[in-house]
Amino acid sequence: MASEESFVVLVHHRGSIKRKTRSGVKFTDKDPLCIVVNPMTSYDDLVRSVLMKLGLEGAKRVMFLCRRQFPEVRTPELHAKLIDVVSSSGGSNRNTTNVATAAGSSSRAAVASSSVPVYEPAVQLVASPSFAVDLNDGVGDEVGSFDILPNALEGVPPVGVGDGVLGDADEDDVEPDTIEDDSGDEVGATGPALAGGFGARDAEGTAGLTEFQVGQQFQDKDEALLSVKSYSIRRGVQYKVLESDHRRYVGKCSEFGNGCTWLIRLSLRKRKGLWEVKRYNGPHTCLATSISSDHRSLDYYVISAFIMPMVRADASVSIKVLLNATAAHFGFRPTYRRVWMAKQKAIALIYGDWDESYNDIPRWVLGVQLTMPGSVAVLRTSPVRVGGQVDESQAYFHRLFWTFPPCIEAFRHCKPLVSIDGTHLYGKYGGTLLIAIAQDGNSNILPVAFALVEGENAESWTFFLSHLREHVTPQPGLLVISDRHNGIKAALEALDEGWLPPSAYRAFCIRHVAANFALTFKGKDARRLLVNAAYAKTEVEFDYWFDILRSEDPAMCDWANRIDYSLWTQHRDEGRRFGHMTTNISECVNSILKGVRNLPVSSLVKATYCRLAELFVRKGREAEAQMGTGQQFSQHLVKCIEANLKTARCFTVTLYDRDNSKFTVAETTPTGSFSLGTYRVSLASRTCDCGYFQALHFPCQHALACCAYSRLTWTSYVHSVYQISSVFSVYQMGFTPPIPEGFWPPYDGPTVIPDPDRRRAREGRPRSTRIRTNMDEADPNRPKRCDLCRQPGHTRRCCP
Repeated sequence: MASEESFVVLVHHRGSIKRKTRSGVKFTDKDPLCIVVNPMTSYDDLVRSVLMKLGLEGAKRVMFLCRRQFPEVRTPELHAKLIDVVSSSGGSNRNTTNVATAAGSSSRAAVASSSVPVYEPAVQLVASPSFAVDLNDGVGDEVGSFDILPNALEGVPPVGVGDGVLGDADEDDVEPDTIEDDSGDEVGATGPALAGGFGARDAEGTAGLTEFQVGQQFQDKDEALLSVKSYSIRRGVQYKVLESDHRRYVGKCSEFGNGCTWLIRLSLRKRKGLWEVKRYNGPHTCLATSISSDHRSLDYYVISAFIMPMVRADASVSIKVLLNATAAHFGFRPTYRRVWMAKQKAIALIYGDWDESYNDIPRWVLGVQLTMPGSVAVLRTSPVRVGGQVDESQAYFHRLFWTFPPCIEAFRHCKPLVSIDGTHLYGKYGGTLLIAIAQDGNSNILPVAFALVEGENAESWTFFLSHLREHVTPQPGLLVISDRHNGIKAALEALDEGWLPPSAYRAFCIRHVAANFALTFKGKDARRLLVNAAYAKTEVEFDYWFDILRSEDPAMCDWANRIDYSLWTQHRDEGRRFGHMTTNISECVNSILKGVRNLPVSSLVKATYCRLAELFVRKGREAEAQMGTGQQFSQHLVKCIEANLKTARCFTVTLYDRDNSKFTVAETTPTGSFSLGTYRVSLASRTCDCGYFQALHFPCQHALACCAYSRLTWTSYVHSVYQISSVFSVYQMGFTPPIPEGFWPPYDGPTVIPDPDRRRAREGRPRSTRIRTNMDEADPNRPKRCDLCRQPGHTRRCCP
């Protein structure tokens, strides 16, 4: 029994050597070593004690691996593997001991490791009541007898459950090992499994941990190969494929003939169509000595089978999350490229083949036009040339524009502006998804048109904007909010496209302007001053922020002056922006089109139909419910009016012209960060010196004070787009259920194939298509996300 001031160290090892031959080593002793040391024992003394117990005192080549340290745990637990290395000359080298510390107070760093997984022992020993374990889970005398400390408490959860005895989720975990007895049979540990790492189970429960059996059957060859590879990964060993075809599969251990006889042969049973284990020599009797964080059998086929549920739940899950999950599950860390390929394979299995999806587009065009008459889908292809001749049977996919009748009808009741932007596709083939976004009177964003193009250039933007103007946005006086891309500029300035004033006007997204500004001038303060100047609703307020910017650096103002004020400032837009200064593309993609950029093209276009159908139902019900309660205006407007009414009580109103409803409003206490003190208000022309009335198209706080003074209702001065009836009209026209693909009209044109020039690189890490700028800097007030699962609310240390 160990005293309160001592530690009990358990060393689990492969055992003493029964016989050493040139073909290998057989281990027989399964009993653990028990070493009792006091708190003052040094690391060297602990190592010396271990070697003395193993009978290796004086050995020159000894490797110790510190697997985990727990200062608060008083029972250090070590795992040792004894390896006898036979040199090429036939002589036996010094024994190499690999010891892993599962709990202890040593702070020494690991000096070596083994690719062989380190496993949890079958029975846990206890040194202190606070870390007592349930000792009834042991496997009995089959794995050796142990002296159990008498002060263990019963009914306490096993190690690894509850108070985090086994450490944090981001550390490497281990799984129960199997120990051979003299007969070669394996006895599996039945102790509690650890979360993650080598102790994690896959969907089959203990697949990869148990030995194969002759006569064991699999549904197909893929399932059989997955089981063999999983077994190899779990055991930390390598094997070679001797034969593989449509009828049989034979593999043997890489150390076959050097002390290991592991071999497996699987064959196809033609009558049943099942694959069966015909011969099996196991388990492995070799030990891997190489140090590696990767495993050859952990290919992207195995990884794709593991990550399939995660990709099915969220196709936009990042490669980093999948890589961390794979490493935690298998205990080996694959490359980024391999995980990326595994995700593409998983997406192809769930949503269809990447190449064949392009040929589904023509039939989808016919099907959606049959489902909803009035749908617009324009497909453009380019010829395929083989040996200088045009192949009439095939055509390259070039561009596709599409929109639906509910979107066309909805835009008639939205604010008279449209935001346009592009976002990259993340699949096997590159490309860009162009989106036109509208906004209703309740500040809900709504994508109204889409296009798949090869990239952002003048031709692709002209293709998109010409069809957008023709089919969706024919209204005069429309405002287009975009970035400063030269392709958009060329398309909007085309004479015959209908985007020139007074038919339409253009404005820049302030986020893109600020990002371009930050490329030349560093510092967040200067960028913040530029944004404040852009959001200013009066010229006086704009000059206030611009003068501060000029005092920082006159060159900053010179840079901003090169852009027409009407394109990026709110006080010069004549109220066309309705207060909107950005394109909202990221919000649209994240809230409505989340994950579609990771899908094959046919699944992408189908997803837009389904996502919009869900959006129209949800928002239409919300608007109908508000109308049923007697509300007159949208919730967004009501909140703004309530906020303005709170400050409208602090004003002094003077009437100057009753016929024209002209007033002056004096603030008794300043409101906001910038105040003029006295403002002129004209209810007839719906203007105020603060700029809010004409910019947002509903009464500002000063106009509300004038309405209260004259006993007038403020509702008559609100733009009709904010009425709840207008919001309901946006979503009044719904989508019809899609016709099953089997009933779509046949397509007899050329086979549409992807352009090979748009395929991503086959080797190396996939190149990022996103050029990160200051726009992508995280908001310091945004909640932190977990590095492992990327979800907010917790950290990697306590990730569930």
